[in-house]
Amino acid sequence: MERIDFEKNGGLVPVVVQDIDTNEVLMLAYMNKEALQKTLESGYAHYFSRSRNKLWKKGESSGHTQEVKEILVDCDNDTILLKVKQNGVACHTGRKSCFFTNLKTGEITIDKEKEIEYNFVDKLYHTLLDRKNADPKTSYVASLFKKGENSILKKVVEEAGEFCFAVKDNDKKEIIYEAADLAFHTLVALAFKNIHPEAILEELKRREGISGIEEKKNRKK
Repeated sequence: MERIDFEKNGGLVPVVVQDIDTNEVLMLAYMNKEALQKTLESGYAHYFSRSRNKLWKKGESSGHTQEVKEILVDCDNDTILLKVKQNGVACHTGRKSCFFTNLKTGEITIDKEKEIEYNFVDKLYHTLLDRKNADPKTSYVASLFKKGENSILKKVVEEAGEFCFAVKDNDKKEIIYEAADLAFHTLVALAFKNIHPEAILEELKRREGISGIEEKKNRKK
C-alpha cells in the first residue's frame, strides 16, 4: 500500500484491467486506498466510482465479478495493472471489454456476448452519457445537450408541472406516464453534470431515520 502514490491525483490512481488468460484490456477504473485494501483482502476487484462518489465491488449487482490474479504497479507508482479472471463480461453494455468503438470510423468492433441484466437506471445513465457524442439531428437527448443547461432545465420544469397536473387529475395511468417523463429528464440533467443517479440514492439513504425538519435545519448550518 505504501508503494502507491495516491496523493498525486487527489487520492485516486487509474487501474488498467487485463484478462489473465488473453491479455485483453477489459476496462479502466480508479482506486483509492480503501478500494485497493478491499481488493487485497477479498481477492476481488473493488474500485472507487467518481460519478457515484463511493466504493464499489465490480459485479456486485450483475454478478460479473473480477477475480484478481496479479497486481502490478508502474514505474511512477501511480498506476495499477490488475490481471483478472473475468466472470461474465466487463462492460455494462454486455461486451467483454469496454474498448469496442473505433475512434475514426465509429465502428463497433466487439458484439454483445449476450443480453446482460444490469441495474436499469445505471444502464440508462450510461446511455445518456453516450448521447453526448451523438448527432443532435438524430438523437433527442443529444439535441438537449447541444442546446445546453437552460433547455434541459426548462424540460425538467415542464415535466414537473405536467406530473403535478396528472396527480391533481387523479389519473393513475397519466401519473405514471408523467412521472416517467420527469424522471427521464431529471436523469438527463444529472448526466449533463456527470452526476450518477446512485449519488441521489446514497443521499436518501443518509437521511434515513432523520426527520425532515431536523434534516433541513442541519442543511442550513
